Amino acid sequence: MKRSIISMTLLAAATCAAWTGGATAADAYPAKSIRFLVGYAPGGGTDTMARTVAMKLSDSLGQQVIVDNRPGANANLAAEIASKATPDGYTVMFISVSHAISKSLYKKLSYDLVRDFTPLINISSVPMFVVVPPSSTPKSVADVIALAKAKSINYASSGDGSPEHIAAELLKSMAKINITHVPYKGGAPSAVALISGEVQLGFNTAPVAVPHIKSGRMRALAVTSAKRNPALPDVPTVAESGVPGYDMINWYGAVLPTGTPANAINRLNTDINKILKLPDVQQRLASLGADPLGGTAASFGAYIKSEIAKYEKVVREGKLKQQ
Repeated sequence: MKRSIISMTLLAAATCAAWTGGATAADAYPAKSIRFLVGYAPGGGTDTMARTVAMKLSDSLGQQVIVDNRPGANANLAAEIASKATPDGYTVMFISVSHAISKSLYKKLSYDLVRDFTPLINISSVPMFVVVPPSSTPKSVADVIALAKAKSINYASSGDGSPEHIAAELLKSMAKINITHVPYKGGAPSAVALISGEVQLGFNTAPVAVPHIKSGRMRALAVTSAKRNPALPDVPTVAESGVPGYDMINWYGAVLPTGTPANAINRLNTDINKILKLPDVQQRLASLGADPLGGTAASFGAYIKSEIAKYEKVVREGKLKQQ
C-alpha cells in the first residue's frame, strides 16, 4: 500500500513538473535573438523604421534584435526568405505599401502576402517628397510638368513597383507627362543618384528625403500627401502645385510567417505598441515626417487587404503589370 501511495505521489509530482515546465517554456519567449528582415538597402525608409523599433525592442525583450537587409526584386527577395522561415516568432518581416502593390503588380510571386504571413502591427505612415538636386532649374511641380512636356526627364525610385514608382506614375498619368523611370535597389541608393546628378527628378519617402532636404543636399518641390507635412510645413502638396486630387502615402508595418504562435505575436505587438508611444520615438518619427500608428494585429490584417484592393485598381488602370 505504501509503495502505491509513493508511486502515485511521484507520478503526480512528475505530471505537475511537466505542466509547469511546459508553461515556463511557453512564457519564455523570446529565448534567443530575433531577426528583422528588410527588403531594401540600409538607409532607406523601411530600414530606418526597422532600426528605430529594433533598438528599443532589444531593450524591452532582453534579447538582441538584428536587422537583416536583403535588397532585391522590390523587396520580394526578402519576403520570399521570410515566407519560408520557421514560424517560431524569431523572424519578423518589415513590409511597406510596396508589398500590397506587388500583389497585383507581378504575375508570379513566390509568396502570397495574405496566405503566407500573419499580420503583426502597422508601425507608421509617411508621405513622399518630389525632389530635385539643389542646382536644378525647376522650382515647383508646375515647372517639372512644363519641362517634361518640352523634353525627356529621368526620375529615380527605390525599385520597380515601389511606392515611389507608383507615386511618379500617378503624377505622370494625372499631369499627362512623359517621365522616364530609373529604378534603384532602395531609397538610399536612389537618393544618392539624385544628389549626384545621375537623374533629374526623385520621389523619396520622408525618412529618406527629409534629412537630405534639411541639409540642403536635395530641394523639395512638393509632398505627395493630401496635407502638408509638419516636418516641412513650407513645402506645398502636389495637389496644391497644379495637380488637384493627387494623394499618395507610404506605410510601414511588420508581419510574421503564418503559423507563428500566438504568445509570440501578442508579446511583439504589445511591446512595439508601447515603443511607438515613447516620447523619443515619437520625436524621432516626427523629425522624419512619419506618423506613428500601432494597433492590433487584426486591424493591420484588414488594412493590408484594403490596400491590396486599392492598388490592384491603380496597377490595372495604369497598365503597370509586370512579369
